[in-house]
Amino acid sequence: MLTFLGFAMVVTFMYLIMSKRLSALIALIIIPIVFALIGGFAAGIGPMMLEGITKLAPTGVMLMFAILYFALMIDSGLFDPAVRKILQLVKGDPLKVSVGTAVLALVVSLDGDGATTYMICVAAMLPLYSRLGMSPRIMAGLIILAGGVMNMTPWGGPTARAASALHVDPSAIFVPMIPAMLAGVVAILLIAYLYGKRERARLGELHLPGDAVEHGAISVSQYPDARRPRLIWFNGALTAALMLALISGLLPLPVLFMLAFGIAMIVNYPCLQQQKERVAAHAGNVLAVVGLIFAAGIFTGILSGTGMVDAMSKSLLAVIPDAMGPYLALITAVVSMPFTFFMSNDAFYYGVLPVLAEAASHYGISPVEMARASIVGQPVHLLSPLVPSTYLLVGLAGIEFGEHQRFTLKWAVLVCLCILFAALLMGIFPLFGSH
Repeated sequence: MLTFLGFAMVVTFMYLIMSKRLSALIALIIIPIVFALIGGFAAGIGPMMLEGITKLAPTGVMLMFAILYFALMIDSGLFDPAVRKILQLVKGDPLKVSVGTAVLALVVSLDGDGATTYMICVAAMLPLYSRLGMSPRIMAGLIILAGGVMNMTPWGGPTARAASALHVDPSAIFVPMIPAMLAGVVAILLIAYLYGKRERARLGELHLPGDAVEHGAISVSQYPDARRPRLIWFNGALTAALMLALISGLLPLPVLFMLAFGIAMIVNYPCLQQQKERVAAHAGNVLAVVGLIFAAGIFTGILSGTGMVDAMSKSLLAVIPDAMGPYLALITAVVSMPFTFFMSNDAFYYGVLPVLAEAASHYGISPVEMARASIVGQPVHLLSPLVPSTYLLVGLAGIEFGEHQRFTLKWAVLVCLCILFAALLMGIFPLFGSH
């Protein structure tokens, strides 16, 4: 009965959000409550939901302040010199333009917001591609590949979802994955180099006049009044210190981002009115993400509290051949590519991953290792027709969605495989679990 209820709940949830009958936020709250009532768990439903929300509170706080912090750094103009330098260096050489596109996208997508990354990168690079006669498909492909790798940061979305679904610390997923992500970055730069070389052979090198004048005015900040060019060294040092503290595990992630945000806000925007404006400018982004995390607390709380997840994993274990069970981390990493392509991140991380993780625990594979394996497919996920921001990218670049998919999909799979092999080589998650 519990197994049937659990699978029916996950299937109903996935169907409703994929058919756009309900938003993920509403579905995460309503669906588990309905199924808990059907299963006769009315008496314990409150404590179950509260326990789920309590477990996810640190993740929600971390995401809230991480998004605000990076938004603040972009507003203040921290990344402007890097963007200008990249545009200055690439000049009229298609090889440099191609590699510069990848580097720029990797830098800008640090804030974890796909739409912002696409707007900034396309605005900066498309004029160059047009003037040189380069294919905008290359630009769109490199930008989305970079976004896919940087999407693995704890504030990017998938890592936070995996952490909230399995009740593990986001930094425990992310920090060990950094070397594997670097392997993905190297793969992207190599792809950029190969396409740049091909375009250089096709077009030759052009010398464009007046570049320095144009680049001096470029800024990735969308709010001219919020720029703080005089504080760039302070903001750079603060961000570097935050990253070092994050990697070394000096303090819990939520506390680190709260501290960094507080310091950045006081120094950059000492006036109370300015502080209110900065928070208000990014409140929509924050609310959309944090609301989802707390709603997920109800879903995972009921899934665990009713015993549905245990029953589902036992039935899954019965189906999985004994010989395949120890390879569940590898299987999860591989299926994360098609699964997150054909279904939303919410459906995969809240619906499928908890069941796989519970089954994997019987083979000595920990939830945090399963969480790391589950984020490997993100570069492929962004090419899914279910990702709204990808339509923005192809629209800005002036290319067809299908054309973009055909061009980029093979490279996205290659980047995912590079991350997967690097993770296995470094023991970030195991190839083979033990009973």
